Amino acid sequence: MSRLVVISNRVPRPDRVRTGGEGGLAVALETALERRGGLWFGWNGEVVKRRSARPQINPVGNVTYATMPLSEQDHREYYNGFANRTLWPLFHYRMDLTKLDRASWKGYQRVNALLAEKLRPLLKRDDIIWVHDYHLIPIAENLRAAGCRQRIGFFLHTPWPAFEVLLMLPVHQNIVRAICAYDVAGFQTQRDFIGFRDYIVNEAGGRVARNGTVEAFGQHLQAGAFPIGIDTAAVAADAEKAAQARPTRRLRDSVNGRDLIIGVDRLDYTKGLVQRIEAFAHLLHAYPKNRREVTLLQISPPSRGDVPEYSAIRAELDAVIGHINGQYADPDWSPVRYINRGYNRRTLVGFFRVSRVGLVTPLRDGMNLVAKEYVASQNPEDPGVLVLSRFAGAAQELDAALIVNPFDVMGVGDALQTALHMRREERRERWSAMFKRLTRYNVQTWQNGFLNSLETPLPVAQSAA
Repeated sequence: MSRLVVISNRVPRPDRVRTGGEGGLAVALETALERRGGLWFGWNGEVVKRRSARPQINPVGNVTYATMPLSEQDHREYYNGFANRTLWPLFHYRMDLTKLDRASWKGYQRVNALLAEKLRPLLKRDDIIWVHDYHLIPIAENLRAAGCRQRIGFFLHTPWPAFEVLLMLPVHQNIVRAICAYDVAGFQTQRDFIGFRDYIVNEAGGRVARNGTVEAFGQHLQAGAFPIGIDTAAVAADAEKAAQARPTRRLRDSVNGRDLIIGVDRLDYTKGLVQRIEAFAHLLHAYPKNRREVTLLQISPPSRGDVPEYSAIRAELDAVIGHINGQYADPDWSPVRYINRGYNRRTLVGFFRVSRVGLVTPLRDGMNLVAKEYVASQNPEDPGVLVLSRFAGAAQELDAALIVNPFDVMGVGDALQTALHMRREERRERWSAMFKRLTRYNVQTWQNGFLNSLETPLPVAQSAA
């Protein structure tokens, strides 16, 4: 079995993975690395004045962590610049927030070339390389230019935009050409793959066969949808234990018999947080019997605080929460509890289990694992209801949720009313259908499916799509 090399923008601390301080994806990747023996390479989260000459190597068991800091310029141009002020908003259809400038594009190219240069001496001839997410699209192209012939796969965790949206990016051809340097390109959903296929056919003049074989820019690769899953059994077991843990008991006792609606999202303009709070306000206005009977707990740890658009969404969210609490609160009840810090996964699944409604309403999301973890955390005898945005990738799998349009504030508020008053029999039927899906297509299914494709030579091309 070939050694696995994982490349990601951020590399988690090994101790946090093992103690539940990191998300399910980090745990899944580390499990794959441990099984095969592997190397995890990327940024360590530090920003320094001067660039490091070589990666810091940290062997832990069967996995070697190789990490580097970013210089202040690289962090500004690559991370805060092209990755998170250009690709992130564009891939999430926020063209109004997409910043296009040559300095950040050059920084993005420079850092990817640097990372490829520092990684190359650490590689072995028969390694299997798995690159993750939009920060690192050009890595394979750089490694190929340096003579690396290992099989290299790329998985995009965000959405991939529709053909016409991608054309807004001046360097769209550079980005797609870089993806075509991989052996396998994976997307979250069929909708994302179709957007990629449309570009290849209509803009690049390439071919995409029915089996996903792509010919473009003089390259051949395999592309397709690989929906990411969760470790369903582990989440369910953790949630059952966490139901009696102290943090869960404190939360349950504090709501004093009221129904609890929960939302857990990074503080990000793609998550539809302002619209979500407005939908909850509509619930209280249109269905006044819910006043004093329902509480919304919104947990939103901050991220990318030095990107101006994130400061703006935080201020807007603070204002709308202050308005609804000022209008409806009583001395012993606040409609919205807003927490601006994170919790580890083992605590969150306990919170999910005691919540009557999971409210997951991003304006656009690649998959959204919170939706899946909420379902897996429920008590099978008395499960809660998932209210899920149709623009989350998870909606294509969890179609037994209450699917909503997050831009329709009143529609989401009405769906909350339906969820809060849904009969137990219907709740169990909906939950059972979703849980079966999560059990069958879990994180191991995703992991094995992608790696099997990466280790398999291209299939014989069928007629082009």
